[in-house]
Amino acid sequence: MSEASLPSKRRRLALQDYTVGWVCALPIEYAAATSMLDEEHEEPHNENDTNIYTLGRIFSRNVVIVCLPAGLIGSASATAAAIEMKAKFPKIQFGLLVGVGGGVPGGTTDIRLGDVVVSQPHLRHGGVVQYDFGKQYPNGFLRTGFLNTPPKYLLNAVSKLISNHIRGKNTFLDHLAAATSQPVFAREKARKDVLFKPTYTHVEGKMCKNCRKEEIIQRAPRPGQDYRIHYGTIASGSSLIRDAQTRDRLSSQLDGAICFEMEATGLMNHFPCLVIRGICDYADSHKNKLWQPYAAATAAACAKELLSIIPQAAGAQGKCSCSEKKPLFKT
Repeated sequence: MSEASLPSKRRRLALQDYTVGWVCALPIEYAAATSMLDEEHEEPHNENDTNIYTLGRIFSRNVVIVCLPAGLIGSASATAAAIEMKAKFPKIQFGLLVGVGGGVPGGTTDIRLGDVVVSQPHLRHGGVVQYDFGKQYPNGFLRTGFLNTPPKYLLNAVSKLISNHIRGKNTFLDHLAAATSQPVFAREKARKDVLFKPTYTHVEGKMCKNCRKEEIIQRAPRPGQDYRIHYGTIASGSSLIRDAQTRDRLSSQLDGAICFEMEATGLMNHFPCLVIRGICDYADSHKNKLWQPYAAATAAACAKELLSIIPQAAGAQGKCSCSEKKPLFKT
């Protein structure tokens, strides 16, 4: 949403009028999120609050968008930002953690750069699993603890989102166009989607220019649309995965996790939310930032479409589901 399209004087609403909290980790994700606003509101005074917010409306819902401090990504920063947001905006009913992540290609899920992953309970996991929290024994690593599942009214909205896309009745591309009309988010700037074999390590050099082309996995072009939305387990932890074999091993241990990221563990037990990630890399040694803007835009567009599905009164009756906890599996 460009500044030129905003009214000369923005509306100021009461803090109690905001019902959705939207959390981003990176400035590029923040920019994509604000481009989804149908209307931007005047910012509140930040007394006793270290967050800086962008306020606005998406469809009939008033939304609070916050970005983590520059250079301070990860679960601890996400927790702090969410707690301060909830304290300042007491009527927030649910949250969305929206941004980029590393995809897990192969298997039954044909994940490509620019696709979107939405957290959804799968097998023994509640949508998000913390892969690096537990106890290290001589014979292996035991994962412990638990993370909350998303509220049921959000999962009901996910069901309807899936149904709408199956029927071809979705507005994703309309929302995506709001961001990609800005050159920084254009898909063309992301270049080619290249996937290397898991055993092949990046050769030093800019944008894989020295990597052997013979090690690229040849994949058939997708018929029809460029993007897909996937639903399943998102693996979250304090370390950035940049090794394909580690990625595949952890994914297998987690019953087929399809995305890796670093903030969700800081929110799931403190801020009932759904996690939406645009795939910007394959969590391998060839990782770069070329796809981050477009992937941030696809994730934001998916989040906006989801908000169009959730009834305004939802969440007010969904408190009981926020306390449901799903144990992590034990190895």
